[in-house]
Amino acid sequence: MVELLPSILSSDFAHLADEVAAAERGGGTAIHVDVMDGHFVPNITLGPPVVKSLRKVTKLPLDCHLMIENPDNFIPAFADAGADWVSVHYEACRHLHRTLELIAQHGMQPGVVINPATEVSLLRPILGMVHHVLVMSVNPGFGGQKFIPYSLTKMRQLKELRQELGLSYRIEVDGGVAHDTIAAVVENGGELLVAGSAVFDGGHAEQNARKLLAAAQKAAELESWGVA
Repeated sequence: MVELLPSILSSDFAHLADEVAAAERGGGTAIHVDVMDGHFVPNITLGPPVVKSLRKVTKLPLDCHLMIENPDNFIPAFADAGADWVSVHYEACRHLHRTLELIAQHGMQPGVVINPATEVSLLRPILGMVHHVLVMSVNPGFGGQKFIPYSLTKMRQLKELRQELGLSYRIEVDGGVAHDTIAAVVENGGELLVAGSAVFDGGHAEQNARKLLAAAQKAAELESWGVA
């Protein structure tokens, strides 16, 4: 089943509660929170205090994507703030297995993220530990970037590995997910679809989310019929 995860990175922070509510009305089923530290990625965004505030205004799962160095140091704070899912980068974790265990020990669903230049095969040893694998389809750091086509190959590989290993992780995609890419993303295995600019740009989050989700669901239906 495809789901839409609106990314608040592209929202109007002065009206964050209203923006989240509109995206939820449009069909969003989790709220994606991009956490950047200015070290692992060339941007600084937000942290546990904003997650704590979000927790007060939505019952949807909060999907926190940690684009940070030393994520182990911050996992307890995100748990205390009310995060539901926490994903960490393969490239940022010295001891990935330990970090994923730490997330689970704090009662959150662990996820792993791979940058565009990281191969799927490197994740094989820990795939049984994760709730989701997040494929970055742009280089992390900024919203509104162009979708990298090779990401589609990685989605297919993850789908094939899931079947081969008998696992149930979800395949999440973040970066350049919009009306011109969403069908291809779904056809190649994307299920949890993170969209920021395509949802929040223009101040019409509810309508934008509804249209984007409808396009994703149509692509999923065609795929299930084998006509995509």
